[in-house]
Amino acid sequence: MNNVIFLERETMGILNIEDILEATNGKVIYGNANAFTGVSIDSRKIREGELFIALKGNRFDGHDFLRQALERGSGAVVNIQRVEPIKGKTFIYVKNTLNALQDIAHHMRLQRGIPVVAITGSNGKTTTKELTASILSTKYRVLKNAGNLNNHIGLPLSLTEISDQDEIAVLEMGASAPGEIKELCHIAVPNYGVLTNISPAHLESFKDVETVRKTKLEILNTVGVAVVNTDDLFMMEGIHKAGFQGKIIKYGIKNPAEIHATDIRLHERGSSCILHAAEYKSVEVNPKISGMFNIYNLLAAAAVGYLFHIDLTYMKKAIDSFSGVPMRLEYREVDGIKVIIDTYNANPASTEEAVKELVRGRKGRTIAVLGDMLELGSYEEEAHRELGRMMSELPIDIFVAVGPNMAFAASEFKGDVYKLQTSPEAGRLLKDIWQKGDTILIKRSRGMSMEKVLEE
Repeated sequence: MNNVIFLERETMGILNIEDILEATNGKVIYGNANAFTGVSIDSRKIREGELFIALKGNRFDGHDFLRQALERGSGAVVNIQRVEPIKGKTFIYVKNTLNALQDIAHHMRLQRGIPVVAITGSNGKTTTKELTASILSTKYRVLKNAGNLNNHIGLPLSLTEISDQDEIAVLEMGASAPGEIKELCHIAVPNYGVLTNISPAHLESFKDVETVRKTKLEILNTVGVAVVNTDDLFMMEGIHKAGFQGKIIKYGIKNPAEIHATDIRLHERGSSCILHAAEYKSVEVNPKISGMFNIYNLLAAAAVGYLFHIDLTYMKKAIDSFSGVPMRLEYREVDGIKVIIDTYNANPASTEEAVKELVRGRKGRTIAVLGDMLELGSYEEEAHRELGRMMSELPIDIFVAVGPNMAFAASEFKGDVYKLQTSPEAGRLLKDIWQKGDTILIKRSRGMSMEKVLEE
């Protein structure tokens, strides 16, 4: 029973020209290729035999790179009817190339007809997605988003990699504006929805946390089964208001749930707990990932494993071997100093959890190097001030505030504080002030380039 095999996914199958034309309502304007080995939107990374989709962005136009893309690719989807023919290459005309990418992905998903698990929420999506895929891979061949390709481009691009060997798809869904989860659900048609939590994030587009909740809960309009965090009372209230008629599987720690954890122990690195899965027997798990929030992530993943009848022994194997997602609460040792790196993104909830992890794992001094939390709209100043007040109640020795918004937090912090404008400045400061035995947290939003602190 302990010899668990993690099933590797096969490469994708052939994408027929008939399916492309049916999905996109396009027409062939040059060439006669019958099939392609995959889909690409990057002329630099396209592989032999793939179909290049020429997307247009604010700062680029894929049509400018057609010749480069077709050095290896076998064809291209374009929205211009006059293109220079290239011998042996096929051109397909459509009205909108982004819609074409999404339509191809939708068509392939319906053709394959496998169960699709969609994961959304304000925090923990990527870790939950990776853990879920790891658990399911002990029994099934699983397709998942690569990295954080979770938006209107990344999700359909990931879905085009579906093959005849895949048995389940696990897709992370992100949203930065109302209606985006609905759009992604239309493309992927998920059967199962996982909701991690609801907290202030991207408020610049959402306006308020109520709109965040409504957007995340758009997933309930498509799925028949919802896996929900019963300890998130705000989210649970929204689910009740939505009148969801499907099956609900609850996971949590504080409130009654089919999937829950007891005897939780947070170690200097990693953690352990007893995992209970409804009528299944309980099992002790010892994940390498740290933090209470990661206990919730593994419970969400275990709930999906339970729905797909994964034995608890297999779940344990997958959870215990999972090493985390790069740049998300990643621990490193540098010259006798413990550095906690969480430089993928930052919102109030994730930053608070990261700060708590800094305090929990400390040995010597604690130094918090925090970059601005972005996309919070009118809540931006108050969110940073609240963070500063919260940190003043914790044993944090030095606060390095990077950026104009984090200066608001610095003004509320009662301990030693440095206000800086750029990440390289923070890196140079750290070189001057750190000591052996220190524990340092580096946390930022994607726009703050806090990885430059590490470069320094």
